[in-house]
This record gives sequence, C-alpha cells and structure tokens, in this order.
Amino acid sequence: MEKIILAGGCFWCTEAVFTDVPGVLSIRSGFSGGHIKNPAYREVCQGRTGHAECIELCYNPEQLGLNEILDLFFKTHDPTTLNRQGHDVGEHYRSAIFYTNDLQRKAVEAYIRELEESGVFKNPIVTQIQGFSAFYPAEVEHQEYYKNNPFQPYCQYVIKPKLNIKKRHLGMD
Repeated sequence: MEKIILAGGCFWCTEAVFTDVPGVLSIRSGFSGGHIKNPAYREVCQGRTGHAECIELCYNPEQLGLNEILDLFFKTHDPTTLNRQGHDVGEHYRSAIFYTNDLQRKAVEAYIRELEESGVFKNPIVTQIQGFSAFYPAEVEHQEYYKNNPFQPYCQYVIKPKLNIKKRHLGMD
C-alpha cells in the first residue's frame, strides 16, 4: 500500500473522482499543509490555518500507478489557478500534492515537467509539491459527500462534470 495526499480544490470533488477507481484502497477527506493541529472545517474555510482541502489516498501500486493517479488528478481540476477552483476561492482550495516519499516527489516533478513541456495547459501550473507532514480528517459529514448527497446542487453542477471526465478517462462510459 502507498499513500499520497492530493489537494485539487474542494475535497468533496477530489474524493468523488477517486471513488471506485480500481486500485484505490481508501480515501479520506481532510486537511494538510497548514500550521495548526486538528483544524476544524470552519477554521480552514476562514483562511486561519493555512491548510488545503485534500484527500488522503491509499492505493495499491501494483494495480494503480502513480502516473495514472496524476493523470486523473490533473484532468479533473485546474492546476493553473492559484488558490481557486472555479467559483471556490481561497488558499484552502489550492492545488497541491503532498508526497510521502522521495520516489513520489521525483515522479510528481517529472509528470508536471512533462505537462508543462507538452503545452496541454495554456497557463503555468501552480500546483504546490510539498513533503507530507500531517493529515487531519475532516468532520464525518464531509466524508463520502457526493455519495451521500448526489442531488445537492453543488454535486450536480460541480462534481458531476468531473465524474463524467473520470468515466471517459477510465473507459467507464
């Protein structure tokens, strides 16, 4: 099992994108990259903690490679907007990857370099690459949010289009 922490804006979106992906063993929504321990959602959203909304993704590298994870991650959020994903604005919505070992760091750096060289994005990638230090799970009502609230307007207008990208990417149409 390997673990990587991904911040692609709202954690509800990122969690939903990686749900039911073969090789994913577990996903938890939460916070990383800030300066206080055990932050609450309200504190993070107020910009007082420096944390990013993210997911802790545990996966089987024999079933799901890191590049496959990065492909899906970069296809389902905008890594070129600083502290913003669509209408969601704030430092906690930043694009970031918290690697858990040096091999992951090197792979992420190489992947981003390839994306930049390919010109797939019109603007420069601003995704932060940081070593993992701590992950704090979000409150229970934020776990499996899409699964539990699929008809909520945010889920329909923001998350569902990302799931359609995932389905096309994984050949699930």
